Amino acid sequence: MSDPLTPTLLGQSVAQPASPEEARLDRVPNPHPGTLYLARFTAPEFTSLCPVTAQPDFAHIVIDYVPDGWLVESKSLKMYLTSFRNHGAFHEDCTVRIGKDLAGLLEPRWLRIGGYWYPRGGIPIDVFFQTGAPPEGLWLPDQGVPTYRGRG
Repeated sequence: MSDPLTPTLLGQSVAQPASPEEARLDRVPNPHPGTLYLARFTAPEFTSLCPVTAQPDFAHIVIDYVPDGWLVESKSLKMYLTSFRNHGAFHEDCTVRIGKDLAGLLEPRWLRIGGYWYPRGGIPIDVFFQTGAPPEGLWLPDQGVPTYRGRG
């Protein structure tokens, strides 16, 4: 984890990390600590590799979190998510790992991630992770990804 006051990627030209292990997630101070709000990141073109066949897998990832003291710096998140492009892991592992990495970095009041994976072997796999119950009074919109029907 980087020094939160000096993001390492923002405003810099950086090479794409070759793997999630090499990627760096940065955080910045939340300008509205104590305010109940939801931040959402959507990655509709997430890719990783099947750990068995090395064929590409595709997902629509939706990350919702309620910040406390920290926000994820968006460029670092983009680079981190892209680092899975050459990473071999099952759908469940990718989705839960992203959720746990963000929860560990941000220590949010609440976080959830939905991994809506396109079919592999004719079966779509959707994976969901959250850190607990959402805070009372939170406006929590639907993630907006329909049940698989040729998702598009």
